[in-house]
Amino acid sequence: MAVYTRISTDEDHQPFSLEAQQDRLDSYVKSQDNWDIVSRYEDQMTGSVIDRPGLQQALSDAQKGRFDLLLVVRVDRLARSVRALASILEDLDLNGVAFRSATEPFDTASPAGRMMVQMLGVFAEFERATIIERVIAGMEKKASKGGWNGGSRPLGYDYDATTGALRVNESEAPLVREIFDLYTKKEIGSTSIARLLDDRGDRTKNGGHWSGNSIRVILSNTAYIGKVYFRGETYAGQHPPLIPVEQFEQAQDLLDKRGEEPAKRRSNMSDFLFSGLLVCAKCEKHFVGTTANGNGGVYRYYTCYSRFRYGTKVCDQQRLPAEQLETMLIEYIVSKLRDGVLLDESVGKALVALDKNVPDHERELARVEAEIRDVHKKVDKYLQAFEKGVIDPDTCGSRLAELRGQQSVLEARRSELTDVEHDRRPPRAEDAKRAATAFAEQLEDKSIPRVKKVLKTLGTKILVESRSAIKPFISVPLVRNKGSWVGAVGLEPTADRL
Repeated sequence: MAVYTRISTDEDHQPFSLEAQQDRLDSYVKSQDNWDIVSRYEDQMTGSVIDRPGLQQALSDAQKGRFDLLLVVRVDRLARSVRALASILEDLDLNGVAFRSATEPFDTASPAGRMMVQMLGVFAEFERATIIERVIAGMEKKASKGGWNGGSRPLGYDYDATTGALRVNESEAPLVREIFDLYTKKEIGSTSIARLLDDRGDRTKNGGHWSGNSIRVILSNTAYIGKVYFRGETYAGQHPPLIPVEQFEQAQDLLDKRGEEPAKRRSNMSDFLFSGLLVCAKCEKHFVGTTANGNGGVYRYYTCYSRFRYGTKVCDQQRLPAEQLETMLIEYIVSKLRDGVLLDESVGKALVALDKNVPDHERELARVEAEIRDVHKKVDKYLQAFEKGVIDPDTCGSRLAELRGQQSVLEARRSELTDVEHDRRPPRAEDAKRAATAFAEQLEDKSIPRVKKVLKTLGTKILVESRSAIKPFISVPLVRNKGSWVGAVGLEPTADRL
């Protein structure tokens, strides 16, 4: 026989710890005749899901016939939902493994016993839902009385465990007031405020760099006017306000007029062809599309995310003018797609990779075949159990439908792998050139949606070291290799430019 124990969180805070469950189970086993524990399984996670390491190992060992009975302290240790409990008991039953609870007497070998187990599962699920409902109700009640329900504390406040409310942090509060003054009285933008604070060495409450977004979060937080927000409702808080209501409302008006209100901010990246494809070599963050207003109108740039959010002290990567960069990169990628020598080299690399990947492909095909055989065995067990009258038609039918679905997915994957195996002929240079030429023509068409689609199909990635060293990375799908650097290009002349 085997025993299974479970707690939801840290054992130190459980009323019935893993150790206590083990002691209870050991005592129960000793009271039985000829019972021996051959395996022990445990989990420290919620019982509302089946995908638990300890439980899955127990079910796997049950299928292998390593024990004939699974014992728990209470049914809710095994599962806290009726559906999960029924599924687990089905698996155990099909593998000839009985189930017992040390504190709840029943026998799963009889219909009455199985009904009792399911009833206990209903109560366990009801208890869990009731606990959640009570917790939420308690939090709502606390919020309605001005208490703080946890989460990230606002800058300028600390959580007072004795009162359950916020209290002013006298060392941080002046910074909050200064941020509101800079925004409402001096009318400095949120991003400029972030730069100012970073430049003089101020950091967020977590020790990080300031960004325009972190400033906007402060400016829109109703906690600073003595309010508490919970589940869509705002209540009068127990804590004192740091900002006058009039100044807070002024800040909201400015956020709205400047388009800085997070809920109303718009970010249209459709016009930036290489959004998500440019990577900064200095900080490894992607470039984002940005705009700036000038005498000649609106100018488009690609800006490293770190620089855009935190400024040049975090990343001093240069901004890249969008029109110039896009024109240069499209022309450069098109020239490489029409480069016959480069394509011949890619085909050669693909042949080498093809030979190296044969073992991996064969292993995956063998794994899928083994899983298909396992599903077939389960189907046979259910059919045999149905013929013997062990399980009812409804249960058998639903489980068989699920297994048939798994079988279909696995067989589809086997078909794909078999097709690849059958189609593992070496890529031909003429086919690669034909495909590359078609991609080049679509890029030259300059239709934004089409260009974006082609760049994605080519697996395009561009490493930006500087304005003078920009390295595109592309792959022609037909060649079936992972692609390669296709040289370096730049917006400015450089000695090492290819």
